Amino acid sequence: QVQLVESGGGLVQPGGSLRLSCAASGSIFSINAMAWHRQAPGKSRELVAAIISGGSTNYADSVKGRFTISRDNAKNTVYLQMNSLKPEDTAVYYCHIFYNGQNYWGQGTQVTVSS
Repeated sequence: QVQLVESGGGLVQPGGSLRLSCAASGSIFSINAMAWHRQAPGKSRELVAAIISGGSTNYADSVKGRFTISRDNAKNTVYLQMNSLKPEDTAVYYCHIFYNGQNYWGQGTQVTVSS
């Protein structure tokens, strides 16, 4: 059974930074795709950033140049460094992996950007 544990959310002022972490545990070997999604109140869940095993990354246009996704394969952990945060980045952020033909989701961590 694969479990994802997220950490790093919180309240930050506009222009500030946060770093999210997501550790996958269980009988895991070589996760292919790891990603972060977010869902703001009243909106659909959207992909924020993704990274595949080879290191290629993909970002939503709204976060390009501000967010950086990275991974530590030895620790089965994915990170999301968020800089220059804006109020519109406020959402619940979800970690997501695609492994062994299945999708797994974290429980979500709240990120609130407000003065």
